[in-house]
Amino acid sequence: MKITSLALAITVVTLFGTTIDRYHCKEVQFIFGDSLSDVGNNKQLSRSLAQASLPWYGIDFGNGLPNGRFCNGRTVADIIGDKMGLPRPPAFLDPSLTEDIILEKGVNYASGGGGILNETGSYFIQRFSLYKQIELFQGTQSLIRSKIGKEAAGKFFQSARYVVALGSNDFINNYLMPVYSDSWTYNDQSFVDYLMETLNSQLKLLHKLGARQLMVFGLGPMGCIPLQRVLSTSGGCQDRSNKLALSFNKAASKLLTDLSSRLPNASYKFGDAYDVVNDVITNPSKYGFSNSDSPCCSFGRIRPALTCVPASTLCKDRSKYVFWDEYHPSDAANEIIANEIIKKLGFLHDHDTEPNAPSPAPDAFGPSSEEE
Repeated sequence: MKITSLALAITVVTLFGTTIDRYHCKEVQFIFGDSLSDVGNNKQLSRSLAQASLPWYGIDFGNGLPNGRFCNGRTVADIIGDKMGLPRPPAFLDPSLTEDIILEKGVNYASGGGGILNETGSYFIQRFSLYKQIELFQGTQSLIRSKIGKEAAGKFFQSARYVVALGSNDFINNYLMPVYSDSWTYNDQSFVDYLMETLNSQLKLLHKLGARQLMVFGLGPMGCIPLQRVLSTSGGCQDRSNKLALSFNKAASKLLTDLSSRLPNASYKFGDAYDVVNDVITNPSKYGFSNSDSPCCSFGRIRPALTCVPASTLCKDRSKYVFWDEYHPSDAANEIIANEIIKKLGFLHDHDTEPNAPSPAPDAFGPSSEEE
């Protein structure tokens, strides 16, 4: 009986140790972001006005139904993670999320309309700012500590990868809109400084919480998104918005370099794809696109339609459009952005994976316009 009890005890300890070791070795991602990285959080926020819960969002992803991504297919974070052999983290508000899934896949806290600043995107009613996302991450840490213990949890979070991808809303849905007090409180340079001071505090907090391998995505030429073009008098890119994006990128890159040199064991990198996106928009045919100034999903001649809805008309070939809707790049454009970031940061491919779903034939789903 004593031998049996001892054997049982050894078996339990061995199994427990194996389970914890498996969690130690599993590299996952924790993603903080806005609509460019949201994979379903806002879909669960019933009062949010920033939604991608209607067709034709998700048309080129999995079963073709809306999944919370503000795109026809994959996000940039999806593609980079795939190419690095990392699992795709589910949305924090996914009803099926459990501690075991977190340990296997990580979590995505990104929220459409969210910004670095708490005040950004307030007219969307419900959205998670970066501070709120970090607060949710702290709750996740408590769950995992309860599951596997403090020491194992510490190792798990320190071995994970972190992505922070926000900033465009702080300009487009805050500073550049006169309804927000930030638009008259700051000038262009002092607002960028304000963003950097806030982001500096947030990244230091993430480091305190265990983030050691962290990447911040830069901003693209946001003055060239269809919404900015259609609101301009000429229909061209808005130069001021693009200059703000460049100022943000320059300051954020310096911030990441400084933090990497000052924070213990920190490897903080800045992923800048501004130049390649600008080139895609300026010379679309060079990259296989036929349109770089209007959305694939539009509501006839009514512009801006803001979001894609079931009554919208789709372009004939989604792979030929740089933009999916008024705000967001298409799956094809996201792949170019992801590849540029991977190349610049020198990420090694553990193994390449195929896209979650190949682009269907142009007329496979929904209505099409006659646009090429």
